Amino acid sequence: MKAKQAILKRFKITKNGKVLRRPVGQNHSRAKKSGNKIRKSRKWVLVSKWEAKAIKKMVGKVK
Repeated sequence: MKAKQAILKRFKITKNGKVLRRPVGQNHSRAKKSGNKIRKSRKWVLVSKWEAKAIKKMVGKVK
């Protein structure tokens, strides 16, 4: 089964099997946000367990 390309572009799966995503709200209206909030949002965020399970299933990396 082929992996869903949209999922591969949006999420990162680590070596240990954790699923990471980018924080939301980064496309526009950033002038309102504080610099502190913008800096914090550069980092990857861990996805919850049940979402990670669904993402791995779509990618085809279920252990």
